[in-house]
Amino acid sequence: MFKTATIQAAALALGLAAGAAQAQDKPVELNFGHWLPGTHSLSKTGFEPWAKSVEAASKGSIKVMLFPAQQLGKAPDHYDMARDGIAAMTWVSPGYQANRFPIFAASELPFMSARPGPGSAALDAWYRKYAEKEMKDVKYCFAHQHIGTLHSKKPITDPAQIRGMKIRPANGTVASFVTLLGGTNVSVSAPESRDALEKGIADAITFPWDSTLSFGVDKAVKFHNDMRLYSANFVWVMNPSWYGKLSAAQKKVIDDHCSNEWAAKVGAAWGDFEDSGQAKLEKAAGHTIVKLTPAQQEAWHKAAEPLYQRWAQDVQRAGGNADQILGELKRELESRKAN
Repeated sequence: MFKTATIQAAALALGLAAGAAQAQDKPVELNFGHWLPGTHSLSKTGFEPWAKSVEAASKGSIKVMLFPAQQLGKAPDHYDMARDGIAAMTWVSPGYQANRFPIFAASELPFMSARPGPGSAALDAWYRKYAEKEMKDVKYCFAHQHIGTLHSKKPITDPAQIRGMKIRPANGTVASFVTLLGGTNVSVSAPESRDALEKGIADAITFPWDSTLSFGVDKAVKFHNDMRLYSANFVWVMNPSWYGKLSAAQKKVIDDHCSNEWAAKVGAAWGDFEDSGQAKLEKAAGHTIVKLTPAQQEAWHKAAEPLYQRWAQDVQRAGGNADQILGELKRELESRKAN
């Protein structure tokens, strides 16, 4: 009798505990803001698969609501939107706010990375410890990249040709490169780029390959450099207060999806898709892929050297050790065969 009562009491206690755990996992919405069209390749290869995986892993208790196309705010504002709770999570281009994240800017230096999957894994692994300080007012999820080049209204083979041109840069580091070469920057976000080119506000653009098609930029420029000029790097960040209100089980789901594995997965899926746009443009009527000789490639590399020096000065002014920071990034890229 006593034994039966004890077993019943234990079962009741376990039932109450299970009920309490279930009550903690109350349904929540994760409003995820980004500035790409809902039909963009990253939506299909990154945002949507990630959202579905989070929902499945949380057994439906976390519902991810995607807000594309700048619905919640302008592209350069997405970091602050996550910080301020306008969105629970956002997709951010740190390079849209030049000089705000000087350590992260190391990853934007020209010719650092050539393979987006391994490059994304290296970028994320390298930056995690620095994000704790440089992006301390948000919860860092992961980083990834794509590789881009120069698309223009006339063929460009030599960096000296940039002088006097108006160019839309991918980020603050590319903007510094344009200025260094004597060009003028046209600072518009990706969704505004085609309009700037068609109206003659810009003569050329630095962009990834397939986005040239998805944003309609191919209607305005016909020459495309066969050169791995730069990597555009992005972070997924979260509002700390929103994350703090999750149950332990829900936090684990988010943590499992804010991983280096997801950085590599998204980087490869999107980056490789972007790169596939080169073959599409090669077949498109009226488009020319501009091939560069080894000597011309070397001229571009040499022209970029002062950017590395300027970046080091910026980091040192911010109290960082430039040699250590850049050395760590280069070793990560090399170890993953990303360059």
